Amino acid sequence: MNNQLTEPVFWKNFWEAKQNLVFKIKPDYTFHQLIGPLIKQQSIKSAIELGGFPGYYSVFLRKYFDIDVTLFDYYIHPQIIENLLFFNDLAPSDIAIIEADLFTYQPQKTYDMVCSFGLIEHFNNTENIIAKHLNYLSPGGTLLITLPNFKGINGWIQKTFDRYNYDKHFISCMDLDILSTTAQKLGLHHVQTFYNGGFSTWIENKEHKPIFIRVVVKFIWLVGKIVSKIIRSESKLMSPYIVLIAQK
Repeated sequence: MNNQLTEPVFWKNFWEAKQNLVFKIKPDYTFHQLIGPLIKQQSIKSAIELGGFPGYYSVFLRKYFDIDVTLFDYYIHPQIIENLLFFNDLAPSDIAIIEADLFTYQPQKTYDMVCSFGLIEHFNNTENIIAKHLNYLSPGGTLLITLPNFKGINGWIQKTFDRYNYDKHFISCMDLDILSTTAQKLGLHHVQTFYNGGFSTWIENKEHKPIFIRVVVKFIWLVGKIVSKIIRSESKLMSPYIVLIAQK
């Protein structure tokens, strides 16, 4: 069993409800300060982004680091990806695409880096989903996993104003010790887990939410931004993301 908390129809509806999916990926895209040094330090030449549709990080890796990159997801909308690549001055051949189930697909090759951004929290067996990442990772390769932090202020907002989306996340995995212990149990080394990012909050598809919710969330966001500028703190309470980095 893959113990997933979502199903294909959820992602189909999720992405079809999104607006402005196609945009120019900039050099300072989210997590650039982590990705750049990793690529340089580990001499990464190939990477796969798991659960990565529409492929923003695949585009980022290809466009700015000339990485041989593959995008893997079990929901792919070819036209959106084609438009994204075109808008970022890339050709369809610049990114390999695999549309398949991570739990049944047999990897044809391994990569210097395996990354996922907001994937593992949609499964309630954290060890199992991280282990699936390792099937694609070459010996000595780098694992980079990020996930949202729903155990702080942003999590309260999700739980209060978007319970449906909140319930699609396995909150227990959003724990530094659990992630670190799980990675070590799977035989990974040089394991790092940490909170990342200054204060931020969000709700999905906010344009469809009642005005009251949008106003409240915006107010909390503004207050949090002001406080975080005075007291910079990457913490469980304030940070929007959690990061796991390890070596195989």
